[in-house]
Amino acid sequence: MSRRPDPGTVALRTLALVRLTNGLLGLLAPAVLSRRTSEDPDSTAPYYAFRMFGIRTVVLGADLLLLRGEELRRARSEAVLIHACDTVCAAVGGARGDLPRRAAVVTTAVSATNTVLALVARFAPGPPDRTSVPGHRPGT
Repeated sequence: MSRRPDPGTVALRTLALVRLTNGLLGLLAPAVLSRRTSEDPDSTAPYYAFRMFGIRTVVLGADLLLLRGEELRRARSEAVLIHACDTVCAAVGGARGDLPRRAAVVTTAVSATNTVLALVARFAPGPPDRTSVPGHRPGT
């Protein structure tokens, strides 16, 4: 019988996948994100911001998969703050009219989902944090 992954691990891996996907889209295919969030989907104006935040998002996603021990605990805690702030910014931007209504709804929903994943990854039962990188032998 195979063991099912715990909720914290599932949430962590899902959040990492979301970050990697959105980051790579921002970095390599910003037009895809622009079509989802811009009033003028043909405008290339948002591409710079998508690319700039894309690489950061890829690094944050990779951290959730690669870090161990105290560094992973820190990344899990930071994920809650990052995604909660994203959610508030998207909602406020929509309420103030800074974002088109459709973009505000999409970005708020995505960010809120990421916040829930981050909370589950941070607080749900999970495996004990490993203190070393797989394959690494201390002292070598």
